[in-house]
Amino acid sequence: MFALQLLASTYANSVPNTLAAEPSVTVVQAQTQQNQDALTYANYTDVSVSHVELALAIDFKQSRLSGEATLDLAWHKAGKELILDTRDLTINSVSALNSTGKWQSVPFTLAKADAVKGAALTIKLADEDTQKVKINYHTSNNPSGIQWLTPEQTQGKQLPFMFSQSQAIHARSWIPLQDTPAVRQTYSATITADKAITVVMSADRKTLSSTQTQFTMPQAIPAYLIAIAAGHLQFAPLDNISGIWAEPEILDKASKEFADTPEMIKIAAKRYGDYRWGRYDLLILPPSFPFGGMENPRLSFITPTVIAGDKSLVSLIAHELAHSWSGNLVTNATWRDLWLNEGFTTYVENRIMEDLYGRDRALMEQTIGYSELLAELAELTPSDSVLHVDLGKRSPDEAFSGVPYVKGQLFLLFLEQKFGRERFDAFVKNYFNHFAFQSITTAQFRVYLSLNLLNKYPNVVSEAEVDTWIEGQGLPSFLVQPNSHAFDDVDAQRQTWLDGKLNASELKTNTWTVHQWLRFINEMPRVNLDQTKLAELDKAFHFTGTGNSEIAFAWYSLALDNGYYAVLPALKQHLTHIGRMRLIVPLYQKLASTDQYDWAKSVYLKARSGYHPQTRASLDMMFADKPLEHEHSH
Repeated sequence: MFALQLLASTYANSVPNTLAAEPSVTVVQAQTQQNQDALTYANYTDVSVSHVELALAIDFKQSRLSGEATLDLAWHKAGKELILDTRDLTINSVSALNSTGKWQSVPFTLAKADAVKGAALTIKLADEDTQKVKINYHTSNNPSGIQWLTPEQTQGKQLPFMFSQSQAIHARSWIPLQDTPAVRQTYSATITADKAITVVMSADRKTLSSTQTQFTMPQAIPAYLIAIAAGHLQFAPLDNISGIWAEPEILDKASKEFADTPEMIKIAAKRYGDYRWGRYDLLILPPSFPFGGMENPRLSFITPTVIAGDKSLVSLIAHELAHSWSGNLVTNATWRDLWLNEGFTTYVENRIMEDLYGRDRALMEQTIGYSELLAELAELTPSDSVLHVDLGKRSPDEAFSGVPYVKGQLFLLFLEQKFGRERFDAFVKNYFNHFAFQSITTAQFRVYLSLNLLNKYPNVVSEAEVDTWIEGQGLPSFLVQPNSHAFDDVDAQRQTWLDGKLNASELKTNTWTVHQWLRFINEMPRVNLDQTKLAELDKAFHFTGTGNSEIAFAWYSLALDNGYYAVLPALKQHLTHIGRMRLIVPLYQKLASTDQYDWAKSVYLKARSGYHPQTRASLDMMFADKPLEHEHSH
């Protein structure tokens, strides 16, 4: 309790209760040394970047970005040294705006690269408290935060494509900056590309000419939310503030699938406060995109694997939209605090789904998430089951799991259940307003929670219970697990089939939703399920080769767990035609632990060039018994 009282004093003195207009300059929180981001070289408590201005050319022939980044600086201490994050960047020159208003070349050093953090760029400035620095540079042809695709790797197969994925610490691979979520900056950009190429970014967009596009982001955001993509893209509006960017071959399907997006925006804004980002567009990326979605403000990046034709997987859109409040508006200050982004977002996503599609669907999605978390916790080391996880010197990419998402959601559901929805909804809305456009730590959240919920309504939830959720391993013993009665019939029919009382073709499944099918498959025995039984299921329901990516993943997981290798030809198609890590990496892991290792490696080596750098980084380690084929530049 003493620690919380001490934090409350610090909090009251250092964190503004801001309900004011969006700040356009960096807000650097007063932090103790232990709360500073260990995954950045930036001396951001001395000086922070308040604005980034990019002038970049996209070169598909050399697979690289080149040009200049001009950084506006806000000094917190008098000084002449600026330290930035880079990874595999070639720095050609650095200049600073001197006291006479002229650009002057200044010395810089690029340190030896660290495998996780990249290389520190240290700039020595002639004038104290220099206001602007300009860096001329270019990327490597295989940066960790950019994927370059040949025309053959796109939907239309006519033009090349490129896109960024800056989270968690990959912005430094294409921009020299302070790559930490503790620092927020506005940005602008002028991007030059071939006239056949359409460029989009996570910002307001303006066409300057057939080869130049200008972008402006007036709200201060962390570096990981700066995003770019370019290729054969067209736009279809959904309403006056939202629409779809996609390759023309998939644009119509995407527009129909995500037609409920405007209603989602209205629902979320009504519950959690105004949508503060102007537009909310979706960019449908090629299948190699390694994640389900990325919440880049004004332009969420979305995997095509959620286009199922029946809106059954659109909770992902609700998730990325929810980040407009939790993550983009109120941001984790370090990657240890990731649960503040993802736990709140998973909670808000589920509330949006409930408001739009009903309580039954929301409960089914909660229950599926809980079951998946239990399976994941069984594989994780206990220390990685903590919400406020200690990353040590690891890449934050390695710490992304269901824990910050689903355990974080379950914690917030616990608070909702204890305090009641009316009180908790008011708390969450006020939390978003209070910390709007700021980056905060778990400690700051704990203080705000204590002052505005625990102490306001005493004897409902204790600090010890909160501590168990946030700092404890696994799930608390007092957790009330989600349970959907919509699964009762599914579970009963599965057991009837397993007991041999009905054939698969006799099961009553006509009214089942995708979530019920997932429950049916996921709760099957993971070992010793007879091959003939699996073949019977496949014949009755045509799981092998299904076009629904989630059902395909569930089915192939079940098949591999039980050694049902009749799925391998279709599984090869699954593994080589999509790059979403959640849907392929666990399948490779299952294969690599069996006598199918050589088969899996041969599939991977053929598919590898089409995977995103972050996907390759994950899988290269799995198949590292002998050197892998080298990358070839496009």
